[in-house]
Amino acid sequence: MAKEIVATIKLHAAGGQATPAPPIGPALGQHNVNIGQFVSQFNDRTREYNGTTVPVVITVFADRTFSFITKSPPAAVLLKQAAGLVKASGVPNREKVGAVTRDQVRQIAETKLADLNAFDLDAAMKQIEGTARSMGLVVVEREEDKAALEFVTAGDAAGDGDEAASEGP
Repeated sequence: MAKEIVATIKLHAAGGQATPAPPIGPALGQHNVNIGQFVSQFNDRTREYNGTTVPVVITVFADRTFSFITKSPPAAVLLKQAAGLVKASGVPNREKVGAVTRDQVRQIAETKLADLNAFDLDAAMKQIEGTARSMGLVVVEREEDKAALEFVTAGDAAGDGDEAASEGP
């Protein structure tokens, strides 16, 4: 007979570096789950992610036991790592902050394919490209195109401010 499910908890935690501190401790503590046991199992299972944010779905049962499923890291986190960014653009339609190649998008799509709502790799790549555009990233064909684009992006950002200041009555 199946165990009775008391709660389902969804969290994001650093892979291989989870601690009983918030948000994990309070979320599990209110359901009387052994926090130390979860943290050690989670860290063992996500050691290869080494600090990358990893979504986890924890199922808590009536006898205070639990099971959990780890998902692949969010696409935004993987894209920021690929582009070498700390923060995405606040206004992605105006301010482009970096670029990723199609090969990088393909690798991210292959990583996320199981967690995406896509039937094939091409559809998954389109989803990842859409996420990249909403973050202010430009998808380029080759690595060489990145250098030229970053130069143009830096010039555009400086040019916008000068044009607005020079317009007068």
